[in-house]
Amino acid sequence: MDCIFCKIVEKQIPAKIIAENEGAVAFLDIQPMSDGHTVVIPKKHVMNLSQADKKTLHDVMDLVQEVSLTIQDSSLKPWGFNYLSNEGSIAGQVVMHFHIHVIPKYGKAEGFKIGMGNKFLGDIDKIYGELKKVSSKKHI
Repeated sequence: MDCIFCKIVEKQIPAKIIAENEGAVAFLDIQPMSDGHTVVIPKKHVMNLSQADKKTLHDVMDLVQEVSLTIQDSSLKPWGFNYLSNEGSIAGQVVMHFHIHVIPKYGKAEGFKIGMGNKFLGDIDKIYGELKKVSSKKHI
């Protein structure tokens, strides 16, 4: 497999590792949106959040919280955070290995910016009905 994140886990590619636990590793993003921008990945190859098992999600989210607290306790002192995980190339996923970005915010115009692009929204009641039909089924 030619996955850059798997190579980081296997120590074949150097990374500025901030923290790790049994199932996940966190390292500084090489193209940061802000100071302290960190990427948290599972150690095993999982393509995206939807395909991750509960243990993997638990390990990743525990590390996301640990990284956030580490950044808060550092001299960086962010005002807040954005947490971002893209799924699929249409959503902006570039590396096809599940990852969550921890992006510190130091000002409204800095770091990750949210833009609302909602011109194709459907009726909320119809959407609710469709999702309720499926939500009773177990996916995992």
